[in-house]
Amino acid sequence: MESYEVKEHDVLVIGAGGAGLRAAIEASAQGVSVGLVCKSLLGKAHTVMAEGGMAASLSNADPRDNWEVHFRDTIRGGKHINNWQMVEIFCQEAADRVSELEEWGALFDRTKEGLIAQRNFGGHRYPRLAHVGDRTGLELIRTLQNYGIHQGFEVYMECCVVELIKEKDQVCGAFGFWRESGQFIVFKAKSVVLATGGLGKVYRVTSNSWEGTGDGHALAYRAGAELVDMEFVQFHPTGMVWPPSVQGILVTEGVRGEGGILKNSDGKRFMFEYIPDAFAAETSDSEEEASRWLKGDPEARRPPELLTRDVVAKAIRSERIAGRGSPHGGAFLDIASQRDAEYIKKKLPSMYHQFMKLGNLDITSTPMEVGPTCHYVMGGVRVEPETAMTTVKGLFAAGEVAGGLHGANRLGGNSLTDLLVFGARAGFHSAKYSKEIAEALNPSEDLLKKMERFSLEPFDPERTENPYSVMADLQETMEINAGIVRTKDEMEKGLELLQDLKNRGEKVRVEGNRQYNPAWHYALDLKNLLCVAEAITLAALNREESRGGHTREDFPESSEYFQNVNSFISDKEGSMFIENREREPMPEHLEKLL
Repeated sequence: MESYEVKEHDVLVIGAGGAGLRAAIEASAQGVSVGLVCKSLLGKAHTVMAEGGMAASLSNADPRDNWEVHFRDTIRGGKHINNWQMVEIFCQEAADRVSELEEWGALFDRTKEGLIAQRNFGGHRYPRLAHVGDRTGLELIRTLQNYGIHQGFEVYMECCVVELIKEKDQVCGAFGFWRESGQFIVFKAKSVVLATGGLGKVYRVTSNSWEGTGDGHALAYRAGAELVDMEFVQFHPTGMVWPPSVQGILVTEGVRGEGGILKNSDGKRFMFEYIPDAFAAETSDSEEEASRWLKGDPEARRPPELLTRDVVAKAIRSERIAGRGSPHGGAFLDIASQRDAEYIKKKLPSMYHQFMKLGNLDITSTPMEVGPTCHYVMGGVRVEPETAMTTVKGLFAAGEVAGGLHGANRLGGNSLTDLLVFGARAGFHSAKYSKEIAEALNPSEDLLKKMERFSLEPFDPERTENPYSVMADLQETMEINAGIVRTKDEMEKGLELLQDLKNRGEKVRVEGNRQYNPAWHYALDLKNLLCVAEAITLAALNREESRGGHTREDFPESSEYFQNVNSFISDKEGSMFIENREREPMPEHLEKLL
C-alpha cells in the first residue's frame, strides 16, 4: 500500500464543463474552499461541442415569449413526465443566468437593436435560443473559465475519480488518480457536486466525446443515490453518417433553425408526413407556409423540421426502413437550397469550416447525409429541485448527470441553460451545507485500501479479457438491444448479455505500469458503462409504452399509467432494483399553462 496525496476542501466539484464551472464559481462566492476536478484539460469538457444556443425567454426576438410559454414547451417536449418543480425553477431563472453570463463577458450574436439575438429551435414556440454563431458552448466555457479562474478555487486537471468516499451514510470526499503518473489522490470534502455529464459512449454511434462514460451516474449509484428515468436516451436526429471522416459528428439543430430541410432519396421533403396531433396547430402543413416562415412572417407556423428531436429521429428511421433513406442509411439535410452561401457561412461558421476541412463537403452547395446518433440522456441522478442534493447526504448533482428536468425528451437549447441554472444552485447549496458541518469526516484506512485494490484489479495477471473487446461488445449490445427502438425480447436478451459482459468485465486485464496507461483508464471506465447500460435496459424493459426518447415496438402507444409515474433505480443488496412512483400533482396555476 502507498501513501496517498491528500487534498482538503469544503466543496469538491467533479467535472469542469458548464455545470461544474458554474457550481465552483457559486460555491466560491459563498466564501468556502472549492476544488474542481476534471478528467481532461480545463476547457476540453464536452460542453464546448454544444452548438445551437441556450434557451431563455428573453423576448428579444418575439415579445410574446415569457417563462410560462417556455414552461409549457418544456413540459410538452418532455411528454409531461418532467419534474415540474425543476421546470418551473429552470424557466423562471434561465433569462437571469444568460444575462449574468453576458455581464461576465459572453459575446452573443446581436439584433439590429443591439440585443442578444435568439434563433428558432425544435419544440420551442418562439425564437428563444441565445447564440454565438454555432459555437455557443465554446463561448459559455470560455466565459466561465475566464471569470472563474479569478474566484479562488483550485483546479485538478487530468485527474480521474474512481469512487466516492462515504462515512456514516454521508459523502465526505472522493478517491482518484492522476492520469499521467497513475498515483492515487484522496480528496476530503464536506460536500461533493457531481457535474460529470453524460453516458453516450455506452452506444457505438454517439456524438459524445471520450469522456461521456457515465462516471457520475455510476459513482452516485454505488454511493447509494437513486437514479431516475434512465430509459430516456435521446438520439439526436442529425448526426453525420457520411463521409466516414465525419461520421457521428453532430449537425447542430441550428441548421434546421436557420431553414435547413430534410429530404429522402426521392428528393421529397418528408417531415410533413410525421406531424403529431399535439403539434399540428403550430406546425406548417405545407411548403408554402413553411416558405413564409423562412421569410420571417411572424404569423406563419414553424416548419416540421423543427419538431422535437424524438419525432424527427423516428421519422428519419421510418424513411430508411421504407427504402427511401440516403445511400448510407440516413436522410439528406439541405440548407444550400434555402439560404445563400454568405448567410450560411455567417450563421453557421463551424458547420461550414469543419465539414470542409474534415470531409471535403461544402454545405453551401451540397446536402449533408445525416441520421440518428446517441446524444443525451434525460435520466440521471435523482435530485431535490430546490437544492440539487441527491438522496445521499452531502452529494449534489447538476447538468446532464442529474435527471428530472427534461422528462422523456429534452428540447434543444435547454441543456446549456440547465448547466447555468442548476450548476449555480448546486454550488450555492453545497457551500451552505458545508458551512453547517463542523469538519469533514475522515475516511478510514481500510476503506481507502479497498478502493485502491478496486482500482488496481485490472493489473491482476490471472485475468484474461481485453478491455477494448469487452467495450466494443457492450456498445454493440446496447445498439441492438436497447437502441432507438426497443422490444421486450431484445431487452431481455440484452440483460442476459450484459450479465455476461459484467462477468467478462471482472476478468479484464491490462498490461504495463500505471504511468499514463490508456488501457487501465479504459478498464475503469468500463465498470461505469456496464452499470449505466444495465440501468438503461432495466428501466426501458419496465416502461411498457412509447414516450419521447423511449420507443417500444411492442407498446407503440403512450400509457395513462406511465404518464403519471417515474421510474427509480437503486442498489438493493448488490442488485439493481427498479420501482415506479407517482409524481406529485402539478398545481392548478401551472396546469393551466398547458
